[in-house]
Amino acid sequence: MRIVILGAGKVGFTLCAQLAEEDHDVLVIDREADKIERLVDRYDVLGITGNGATFQILTEAQVEEADIFIAVTDSDELNLLAGLLAKRLGAGNCIVRVRNPEYLEQREFMKETMGLSMIVNPELEAAFEIRRMILFPSAVKVDTFANGRIELAEFRITAKSSLTGKFLYQLPKLSKAKVLICAISRQEEILIPDGNAQLQENDRIYVIGQHQNLVRFCRDIRLFEQKIQRVMIVGGGRIAYYLATQLAELGLTVKIIESQQQRAQELSEKFPHLTVIHSDGSDEVVLEEEGLARMDAFVALTGLDEENIVMSLYAKQQKVKKTIAKVTRMDFAQVLEQLAIDSVVSPKSIIANQILSYVRAKDLQDESSGVRRMYRLIHDQVEALEFVVTESCSFKNQPLKTLNTKENLLIAAISRGKQTIVPDGETVLRPGDHVIIVAKEEKIHSLEMILKGTR
Repeated sequence: MRIVILGAGKVGFTLCAQLAEEDHDVLVIDREADKIERLVDRYDVLGITGNGATFQILTEAQVEEADIFIAVTDSDELNLLAGLLAKRLGAGNCIVRVRNPEYLEQREFMKETMGLSMIVNPELEAAFEIRRMILFPSAVKVDTFANGRIELAEFRITAKSSLTGKFLYQLPKLSKAKVLICAISRQEEILIPDGNAQLQENDRIYVIGQHQNLVRFCRDIRLFEQKIQRVMIVGGGRIAYYLATQLAELGLTVKIIESQQQRAQELSEKFPHLTVIHSDGSDEVVLEEEGLARMDAFVALTGLDEENIVMSLYAKQQKVKKTIAKVTRMDFAQVLEQLAIDSVVSPKSIIANQILSYVRAKDLQDESSGVRRMYRLIHDQVEALEFVVTESCSFKNQPLKTLNTKENLLIAAISRGKQTIVPDGETVLRPGDHVIIVAKEEKIHSLEMILKGTR
């Protein structure tokens, strides 16, 4: 497809890399010539320097021929204006990034009246991800499928876990929970396992199932953590705003530390029932005075990656059960796995994955068979994807054991109405089923692509 991206920041850069890799015809627009030059030199994309919210630049970019127009600059207003212009000029689908909480309630209205296909909010989505981590503290990360009915959780196998040294075929003896271990990350090795895979201490495992079954699984293998009640947040930006709103609705005790006096005052007025402190949360003395050691969870959300990492390490040293750090530069990811931080969240990666799954769905003639949701795991080397089985599916109602599926690919879970199925060879796919596929080294655009010989 022909895709025009406005904004060559971190999200734009990530999108260019992923979309160019999937052989789309990509053109990127930005005011800064050096950013355009860097992208054009590194990837097979075209670039235009200028203001992408003007008729002149959008016409030069031939936006009327674009299948998808994506606006991800740092300005909400610029993104909205550019999206509106692009749609009026004839772009097929328009996606814009809008981050200001003041626009949140009118998001659906803006989509409808401006003809936008999608409005993405990285800070809001990051807050949702952190909320899931806090609600399930045993997990490093939790992703959801099938409207929340299925969860994919990442765990570290510790010395106290009963999984250490066990083969996957022994799993039913350790836990009766209906879950499936669908991927394993071990140092430089990534496995899409079968029953003969043996688990080791320090493995990262990706387990899929319903929430209650995942909780039972954690209890059975001695990875269970008590519920979190007290949360400290350092950094009072947009993510903190959205997160505080969500945690307050859950009845949790929340304390926010913000270094800028005006912002601290705004948060205090917005959340009179929460504790808001105007101080430097990176100061160990401040953290100690504000009761860090008594907290169940610590969330570092400042604008500096390094500061978030150091604060989270200090919180872990103070025996805080759950530590979460916001990190913008995901090239830190492999290094962070060696540290004691429990979880890392990257708003820009979340949004890039959302947009990429939308692009993949639009890339098909039959959109109904395209990707509904996608998450990238293990340094983007594994993908977990959700599809809906349609009447046109060539292998509906066939036992899975009869399918000639590609290697390093697993049918991990099926959601059928209110039922969640961990499939075996006798399971069949029926129209309307939501199917979760986990694949390594394969870019799966449709359910049909899980079969060998399909492209």
